[in-house]
Amino acid sequence: MDASGASEILERLRDVLRDSAVEERDWDAVAPETTIESLGFDSLTILDVLYDVEEEFGVALEPKQVVKTRTVGEIVGLLEQYGA
Repeated sequence: MDASGASEILERLRDVLRDSAVEERDWDAVAPETTIESLGFDSLTILDVLYDVEEEFGVALEPKQVVKTRTVGEIVGLLEQYGA
């Protein structure tokens, strides 16, 4: 996928994460290298977010892969792989 596609996925992913987050933060500053942990999500809460991500993007992600992700960019990459 091209860079503009990845940027669009990142924007949509930020919105999903913002809606699921407990903590307030500058979501526009969330970049591909931002860690999931720094956003306040652990491996259990990210599985909760997984459902919202799947709904937003119309894809079914493999939970084992999502739990292994460490950065926002890795989630964007997964979404690209699954055709989001």
